[in-house]
Amino acid sequence: MMEMFATKYKVHTCYTCQGDTNYSCITCECDMCSQCTVNHKQDLKTIDHNIVIYRDKPKSNLKQVNHSKHSDIKEHHDLSEQPACCLGKEHRKHTLLYIRDETEQEDQRRMIQIIRSEVLLNRQVLMTTIEEDHNICHETFTLYQSKMLKKAQRLKDRLHNGFGGFNFKHRCSKQRRYCYSTERYELRYEQSAINPVQFLREKSHIPQICDSPHLTIHTNHLSINNAINTKDVLESLIDIKMRDGEKRHFKNERLLKLMTGVELHQSLSVKDARHCDHISCVTSDRVWISYRDHLMLINTKGDTLYSLNKLSNYSDGFHTVNKENELIFIGNGCITKLSRDMKTATTFIETKDSPWRPRCVYCSPSTGDLLVGVYRYLEEKETGKVTRYNQIGKLTQTVFTDNTGNNLYKSPRYITENNNGDVVVSDINIGVVVTDCVGRHCFSYTGHPPEIGLIPYGICTDVLSHILVCDGKANTVQMIDRDGQFLSYLRIRPSGIFTPHSLSYDANTHRFWVGSNQYSTICVYRFITRQGGLTDLNADIFDEVEGMGDVQTPETKTPQERKDNLLGLGSPKKLSISPEVMGVFSCHHISCVTSDRAWVHDKKSIILTNKAGETLHHLEDLCEDSYSGLHSVNNEDELFYIDEEYNIRKLSKDMRSTTLFTLTTASIRIPQCHIWMPSSFNKDAKWQYVKWPFSTTNQTSTWRPRCVCWSPFTGDLLVGMYIEEPNIGKVTRYNQSGELAQTIQYNDNELELYRGPRFITENNNGDIVVCDDDALVVTDRDGRHRFSYTGHPLGSGLLPGGICTNALSHIFVCDSISKTVHMIDKDGQFLLHVMEPQEEDEPCSLGYDVHTQSLWVGTLYNNTLSIYTFSDQDTVTNERPPSPGEDVLIGAGSV
Repeated sequence: MMEMFATKYKVHTCYTCQGDTNYSCITCECDMCSQCTVNHKQDLKTIDHNIVIYRDKPKSNLKQVNHSKHSDIKEHHDLSEQPACCLGKEHRKHTLLYIRDETEQEDQRRMIQIIRSEVLLNRQVLMTTIEEDHNICHETFTLYQSKMLKKAQRLKDRLHNGFGGFNFKHRCSKQRRYCYSTERYELRYEQSAINPVQFLREKSHIPQICDSPHLTIHTNHLSINNAINTKDVLESLIDIKMRDGEKRHFKNERLLKLMTGVELHQSLSVKDARHCDHISCVTSDRVWISYRDHLMLINTKGDTLYSLNKLSNYSDGFHTVNKENELIFIGNGCITKLSRDMKTATTFIETKDSPWRPRCVYCSPSTGDLLVGVYRYLEEKETGKVTRYNQIGKLTQTVFTDNTGNNLYKSPRYITENNNGDVVVSDINIGVVVTDCVGRHCFSYTGHPPEIGLIPYGICTDVLSHILVCDGKANTVQMIDRDGQFLSYLRIRPSGIFTPHSLSYDANTHRFWVGSNQYSTICVYRFITRQGGLTDLNADIFDEVEGMGDVQTPETKTPQERKDNLLGLGSPKKLSISPEVMGVFSCHHISCVTSDRAWVHDKKSIILTNKAGETLHHLEDLCEDSYSGLHSVNNEDELFYIDEEYNIRKLSKDMRSTTLFTLTTASIRIPQCHIWMPSSFNKDAKWQYVKWPFSTTNQTSTWRPRCVCWSPFTGDLLVGMYIEEPNIGKVTRYNQSGELAQTIQYNDNELELYRGPRFITENNNGDIVVCDDDALVVTDRDGRHRFSYTGHPLGSGLLPGGICTNALSHIFVCDSISKTVHMIDKDGQFLLHVMEPQEEDEPCSLGYDVHTQSLWVGTLYNNTLSIYTFSDQDTVTNERPPSPGEDVLIGAGSV
């Protein structure tokens, strides 16, 4: 009997602790107990999940309601779909017709979310501090009471010593008796027969007031003694302060802290936009984004909910959201406010007649003021300023110059406000300019280090008063503190975005949204977490804020580890120099054949040359994409190259026959995109939406090969491919028969890895090394992303050219920014610069000869080759390892 009941009935338990089920998470599709529900809502990973009581959990299927007159009514268990009757107005009396207002329901759901995720946790923290205060209050108050008693006694002693124990009651009675005797004496003489003259002559008989011994004593006692210090008395009285009661609160640093790295929370692709210029968060699942002069409200799936068109001529931070979730944007020569229900638009500030044009806006969540960055052209020079408007649209402040009279701004493009009241402006011509709430200049941030420079775009601040800014020079997101000190790089060339351009911070979930100005992908990251445990609030919750680390850069190695990487590399040997290569104008790519032969190419020709510069063979049918690794050589000295039709061909060793290896071009179709936009701004009428297409027809794009590399380990051919619109890339692997064996395009988060591979090679450990447009992207043999190298020092940027690897798995890459060759280890750690920076030329192609362990270097603006050789006998074990910022010259020489 027990076994029968055990198999027939099942008890719902919590998915974590196996406790009793009370709630259910719709987002995670899991059941939870009460305590796990609290933890689930307090965790910033799941703070925005939709949690309902278990009995309100929506069922997976829809049940038909038995109703005699309404057989077509379905019972919907989804919270967003309420039961409704479909037969007409005459059936409104039925109870199934009750539909809750969507806006009210959303407000209540958001309020419940705030209570669960913020209020309850804050209450726990406050209760912890209250208990601590209660335990120590008796001791503290006793100490204060003792101090007050001591001060009171000291004040009493000072007063007593100053007046010398003067008895005011006794002295006043004696004064009254003396005045009474004087009065009687005067009356007696007035009533006598003595005339006034005689009375005055006999004035000596009248007791003199000044000669009264009692009065002299009294006045001496009444005089203030020097022992009393008035200042001391006043200070004693001032120390007694009365404080009004205030609401207990705590700093965010006691509840939140920075994570040791950045975690990707979500990525989405905007369906109706090609890129994202600015982001304004509304809720955790809805944001306003702008694409050029188009503005649209999207959800976390990338769907467009509302859209506006032709609002501004500038793709900057021209929109913001106030605390009522109303949209404020720049459009049609004025600043407009759109109601929360998207039905009415009103002019907030009129700017048509002003010579100053608004470019960026931000609504302060603390004061409700509107900060506006404006600019104008004066004498063919652009200058800017920041203005502040109150909630009724009245100008209250203008910030134009610093304390020395110099202009603070030239071209303010993005603007925000920090928690401490500072106004933070992203000026593309100056940097990040920060002023305090009254307009005093605090600092200007120009990059890290400053000599590298900064091209600032989107900007935002977090709950800990850190400033986040997109750097268009290094294609990264930097974080600095409230005083302008650099803290870390939050993102170094993030996958799927590549060029961060827009930023927005969600204060409810403590996540930041990053958009690109080239792609429709938007990524949501987490970099802030709770302090200590969520349920056990102990002393760990008050730990100091941890520092940030860069998740894209490998761990910094010790000098001994860097030294071990150089073992066996050898010391510089005599530099071998080849004369000019006949038949080419520059050396765009090198493929070594033997120790004295190599294939090189320029724009349209491939030349087989030797060290003497003689042309041994010549090919013309080369594709137009010349600044790429278009050819490679296998172990049989056969040449693989990309022809003018973007097919991969193989040239025999005797250079007599050419065969087609594989067809790599493939077409993909880009769907037509639409935006729903309003037909008018008439606030008295309902808006009518019409479609606005990006293109009238569907577009077709083609995958084209750009670079090839033959693998000496597997015999496979690695091909880097790309699409022009949009700019995306991938790496494909073909076996020896020309069949497709592998495709590498995305990382573990399904984000794009490449923009446009230009050079490709394979390392000894099986890693696939690709030179993309602005980074060196390395994946393992299975296609998992390992790291991306973006130059040295970090944040300086990289424009990579030719690449190769040596027998020790070191990676060599040409850099057009530093005009030299970088050598890094297999894990992406910078080791040294191979050559001195070239002033009038720059290296653009590399080839490695495995037989002689020599490095062939070709330059961009001439047709000469430089060959660097290394000794395999002498090592650098006795030399000190280079410091991270030191350049070591391995080989140098001018041809």
